Amino acid sequence: MSDMTRVALDAMGGDNAPVEMVKGAVEAVQKRNDIQVLLTGKEEILKEELAKYTYPDEKIHIVNATEVIETAEPPVKAIRSKKDSSLVTAMKLVRNGEADAFVSAGNSGAVLVGGQLLVGKIKGVERPPLAPLIPTLKGVSLLIDCGANVDARPSHLVQFAKMGSIYMESVVGKKNPTVGIVNIGEEKGNALVKETFPLLKECPDINFIGSVEAREIPYGDVDVIVCEAFVGNVILKLYEGVAGALVKKIKSGMMANLKSKIGGLLVKPALKDTLKDFDTSEHGGAPLLGLKGLVVKTHGSSTSKEVCNSIIQCVTFKEQKINEKITSVIQKNQENI
Repeated sequence: MSDMTRVALDAMGGDNAPVEMVKGAVEAVQKRNDIQVLLTGKEEILKEELAKYTYPDEKIHIVNATEVIETAEPPVKAIRSKKDSSLVTAMKLVRNGEADAFVSAGNSGAVLVGGQLLVGKIKGVERPPLAPLIPTLKGVSLLIDCGANVDARPSHLVQFAKMGSIYMESVVGKKNPTVGIVNIGEEKGNALVKETFPLLKECPDINFIGSVEAREIPYGDVDVIVCEAFVGNVILKLYEGVAGALVKKIKSGMMANLKSKIGGLLVKPALKDTLKDFDTSEHGGAPLLGLKGLVVKTHGSSTSKEVCNSIIQCVTFKEQKINEKITSVIQKNQENI
């Protein structure tokens, strides 16, 4: 089973749980024969959902968990009081070595808190960042951090850049990825950006190219986009909102009159492929980098497609030994201090 990637899936977390979680798990094991999914949640409910599908029995197992952490619950209190929740149970499987990775569409705060308290940080990592891949004209870029650390310090952002570079090179296959810090101009920026800029410039572990403005991000000239979580989350949500609005506007225009409908039918196949490239769900969830095990957070509204892709991305993470590479870089830098 060493070549099998075992993924603990919080089957009760998210707006569409457990239906889309279970469906995503089934789709993942149908696509790949090197994945085993451990569904955590209320056993009877999960059995009922699984009964709808045909799949290799040995590839999906249920781990019973009687409680559910709801979206609006205070994270720390929820983690500590609901020890038999699907989220906590799944994270403990990773901590105990019974699973290689954890995936959830549930309470974001609980995932962040649980990742640090239950799975634990790699020694030397100051703050684990959330790092989603976002679509660009040139493929994908890594946005780091997009929601974990709203009060980051310069040293945190430097570590984000190092971890993000490792992820882009190992998982995406981008050699010597470029790194930029989000700014509002070359000579401007707030205190955090001004303090961090020279540290990134002097960092030997990354290919730092300077500032990147928000309007430049979709063009894909920067591979690793560094920022603190407030800025990153605004960028991510605006990105998704604009993409959704554009799709609706295009569809509306195509249905405006008979001529546009005919034209729409002709361009529909090509347009569908083009828009697919800018669908964030195609790239799975956001890994919480810098932990002893892989923790992946997907959108709360995730459908089976994003759940499936999030599970599959865990295979590459394991195969490329991302945690071992991050540990090596962080420890090397500590030795040099």
